[in-house]
Amino acid sequence: MLGGSKKTQSSTALRRLMTEYKQLTTHGAPDGMFTAGPISEDNFFEWEALIQGPEGTPFEGGVFLARLTFPTDYPLSPFKMKFDPAIFHPNIYPNGEVCISILHTPGDDPHMYELSSERWSPVQSIEKVVLSVISMLAEPNLESGANIDCCKLYRDDRSEYERRVKQMIREQLGITE
Repeated sequence: MLGGSKKTQSSTALRRLMTEYKQLTTHGAPDGMFTAGPISEDNFFEWEALIQGPEGTPFEGGVFLARLTFPTDYPLSPFKMKFDPAIFHPNIYPNGEVCISILHTPGDDPHMYELSSERWSPVQSIEKVVLSVISMLAEPNLESGANIDCCKLYRDDRSEYERRVKQMIREQLGITE
């Protein structure tokens, strides 16, 4: 079997996840922009991340929960990332799934929108991906939209887009006006 047995892949994935978790807990994320770790010590393949909205963006002041789901062949294959609750953003599907090149399967893009160097590679890390997502919050990629209505609003009426994002944050934080 190419790539070894599933048990070998799973143990390799577990070792890698434990190493990344140790690095994140020892060094922390830059500027405390996020925290991440396993939901339970019984399952290192399901993580949660708490992400602060980037300063100077409509997301500033928000704290967003994302679930990271790792395949048993991680880091050969990318993990999935989903905000819960979903975030109103051009590159996040209405169900909360994140659409970003760095989490797309390795190799050539069948639609030829992305270079293979922009897609997943085993040298990527959880930290690099989450920082890329934080950057994406600040600067959406409208050419690769996941939420078409949001892309259109961002492009055509930026102030209304920003108003909706800020309203979403107030609702998630339980702030009533």
